[in-house]
Amino acid sequence: MSPTIGLPPPCAEPCLDTSRMSRFKGGTIIAEEVRDLGEHQRRMADADAYRPSPCLTCGHEKLHVHCRPERHPKREPSLPAVVPVLQFRCADAECGATWRILPLFLARHLWHAWKTVERVVRPSATLPKATAPPVPPQTERRWRARLDATARVLCALLAASGGAVLTEVAMAVGLDATRGALVDAFHDVVGGPAGERLSPLAGLIHRLERGIRLM
Repeated sequence: MSPTIGLPPPCAEPCLDTSRMSRFKGGTIIAEEVRDLGEHQRRMADADAYRPSPCLTCGHEKLHVHCRPERHPKREPSLPAVVPVLQFRCADAECGATWRILPLFLARHLWHAWKTVERVVRPSATLPKATAPPVPPQTERRWRARLDATARVLCALLAASGGAVLTEVAMAVGLDATRGALVDAFHDVVGGPAGERLSPLAGLIHRLERGIRLM
């Protein structure tokens, strides 16, 4: 019998539960409605479709295109090797905050797309594992360890959001749940396409408290 049975899940890595709300002027905005490459490319062709307003730091109404950084999602045959994204800058000279816009399918702070992560840690994903390059064993272990870590901060965040559905999810799993259990409970209550359990919750968490991560 495993010595961990009956014990609470281990603590999450500090980088997963650290808020960036008060530490940085700008940051990342996740476009939760952009779930696929086609919609992302359409918005990249028309910056207004991605342009945030107002600035989340100062409330200024105008933000200008600042640059087009590149993301290089690894081991994902459904995506090109290079996926450009948009970064905007607040037009207020005293603010100047920059905001990078990520589509939901690109994982923040990971070198992979969410589809790749899900294919490894949630094998029910729609893309068969055999059709994609394998992920290194140490990467898979790190991802699984993060899902096995405590979801206490995430559950508290959902419960404090004021939404009845999110409170229901948090209460259903409890403060001693793992992040993996929270992922499954959220998908069971909220629903969504098969193979998309991780990205919706990750985007929601970032919106509620910028910087806090699912994985």
